[in-house]
Amino acid sequence: MERNLMKGNEALAEAAIRAGCKCFFGYPITPQTELAAYMAKRMNKAGGVFLQAESEIAAINMVLGAASTGVRAMTSSSSPGVSLKAEGISYIAGSDLPAVIINVQRGGPGLGGIQPSQADYWQATKAVGHGDFHLLVFAPSSVQEMVDMVIKAFDTADKYRMPAMILADGLLGQMMEPVSFPEITANNVDKSSWAADGHKNSREHHIINSLYLQPDKLEKSVKERFERYETIKATETDAELYLTEDCDILLTAYGATARVVKSAVNAAREQGIKAGMLRPKTLWPFPVKELNEACKTASCILDVEMSMGQMVDDVKLAINCSKPVHFYGRTGGVIPTPAEVLEEIKKYGGAK
Repeated sequence: MERNLMKGNEALAEAAIRAGCKCFFGYPITPQTELAAYMAKRMNKAGGVFLQAESEIAAINMVLGAASTGVRAMTSSSSPGVSLKAEGISYIAGSDLPAVIINVQRGGPGLGGIQPSQADYWQATKAVGHGDFHLLVFAPSSVQEMVDMVIKAFDTADKYRMPAMILADGLLGQMMEPVSFPEITANNVDKSSWAADGHKNSREHHIINSLYLQPDKLEKSVKERFERYETIKATETDAELYLTEDCDILLTAYGATARVVKSAVNAAREQGIKAGMLRPKTLWPFPVKELNEACKTASCILDVEMSMGQMVDDVKLAINCSKPVHFYGRTGGVIPTPAEVLEEIKKYGGAK
């Protein structure tokens, strides 16, 4: 399979086009702007539509409109831009529409900075918008996974009729690595039962709506959605387990941080410390089963993030607080180093 040297943002865009994305609506913001620029060059040639909206709010509502017709639609932004999209994402979820949102995270809060961050974990997994709903959240740790996961995001969003997010960061968006694009099978999901794509008097109107004025009808809609979420939790979790078979200390990390942690785990092993790593590939649903399998032999867990510890509670809940969970993180756009993480491993590694 041919491999191409590509920047993460551009690889995301190319993968989306190959996955059948027909409509992209966005607004420039560092560090994801190359994604939108690539779409501007390629979408028309690929038979799709690129439109730079007047704002992030306009862009996400354009996604809502396009997705309602059954076509694959996507937007991308970085942290404060995703905050502006929150209302529209809630409307998409409430309308049971598939769509893909890319967040190439930067430091915050507020305007923060343009350096890499993972401080949008809570936003993505807990509170991306108002109301009772979830997003599918995928966390790549390489440019190749950016490619693979955007394809997976479109497919899974279609399967469950819900929005999906790729939670990347500025480091992954800006780095260049060799990637290959898999052969993509045709999208065979039947959307004829709900898509508002013109009926030509051959069927009843399809109404795309998230407004329910009768409380019992809204409650029924939400409960039906949460039944679907239980199926997703049981079938769609994914994680990488690295040297976990005999680990005394298990490290948890996702995205770009997991690359740093893997180096630290290798260094710890060289010094006789039995360290291992679990890397969630899905942040929602969180890989509860995989985490419990990975920490069977560990006396404690060390969670490492580019934030103030937003994934820590999910780690604790996944294991029912059965083992100590420690935390090490850098924030504001600072990337932890393998040496820093190794020192933290030495603090806790092998402790009973």
